[in-house]
Amino acid sequence: MYSGNYQGWRYSSLDQVNTANVQQSAAQWVFQTGVEGHFETKPPAVDGILYATSPNDLGVALDPRTGRTNWRYQRPLPEKVRDCCGLVNRGFAALGDKLFMATLDAHLVALDARSGNVIWDAEAADYRQGYSFTLAPLVVKGKVIVGVSGGEYGIRGFMDAYSAETGKRAWRFYTIPEPPEPGSETWEGDSWKIGGEPAWVTGSYDPELNLL
Repeated sequence: MYSGNYQGWRYSSLDQVNTANVQQSAAQWVFQTGVEGHFETKPPAVDGILYATSPNDLGVALDPRTGRTNWRYQRPLPEKVRDCCGLVNRGFAALGDKLFMATLDAHLVALDARSGNVIWDAEAADYRQGYSFTLAPLVVKGKVIVGVSGGEYGIRGFMDAYSAETGKRAWRFYTIPEPPEPGSETWEGDSWKIGGEPAWVTGSYDPELNLL
C-alpha cells in the first residue's frame, strides 16, 4: 500500500539493500511513461508485478525484472480538469485481483490487475465544481477509502468509502460540519459550503481502534 502499512510508517524491513552495499546499486532498466509532470507515485508490487501511475491518470503494469509493459490504462479525462498543483496521481491500491485508481475528474475506478480493463467506475463528485482526486486510495475491510482534493476552488471537503466489490458508496464524511452539527457554529454564514478542508493525502488506519 501507499505508505507501506496501515500505520503510515513508510518503512521497509527488507535488508537486501543496506549501508554496506548501497553504493553498488546501478540502474537495470528505465521505463518512460511519455507523460510530463510531477511524479509522486509509489508503485505497489503484487505477485511479482509492479503497478505504477503517472500524471494525467496513466496506469501501467510492469515486469520488475525487465521493465516490460504488461498493459497500460489511460483514464479518458475531460479537457478542462481543474488542478491547483499539477495533474498528480499518487498510485494504486490493491485488493485481490483488483487495482483501484482515484482520478482527476473525481471518479474511483477498479481495474482488473491482470488486464487493466475497467471493472467498475464510480463518480464521487462533479469535477466542474473543482473536485478531484490526487491520492492513492486505502483499502480497509473490503472498502476503498478516498479523500478529495480541490480546496483551492471552494469545494466542501469529504472522505468516501466504496465497496471494493461493487463500487457502491458505503458512506461519506464531510470534513466541514453543516448546521446544526457540532462545530458548525465556527463557520460564518454559508462558508461551510465552500471552505475547502480537503483530505488529499492517503491516510492511516488503526486496526485495534477501527479508526481512520
